[in-house]
Amino acid sequence: MGAAEIRKRLGGISRQRVYQLTNHPDFPASYDELSQGRVWFNEDVEAWIAEKRPQDDAEP
Repeated sequence: MGAAEIRKRLGGISRQRVYQLTNHPDFPASYDELSQGRVWFNEDVEAWIAEKRPQDDAEP
């Protein structure tokens, strides 16, 4: 899952907010960095959402 997917998953939050969240110490570590940016395991991001942002638990 890349930053764009995280943004969509969290209801279209801003790119800057995604940057803030993904750089916070409690956000899962990225799996790799590609030419278009960092990527995370989907399961890690979903677990983080379930714990930290339960209002965003249900996928749109």
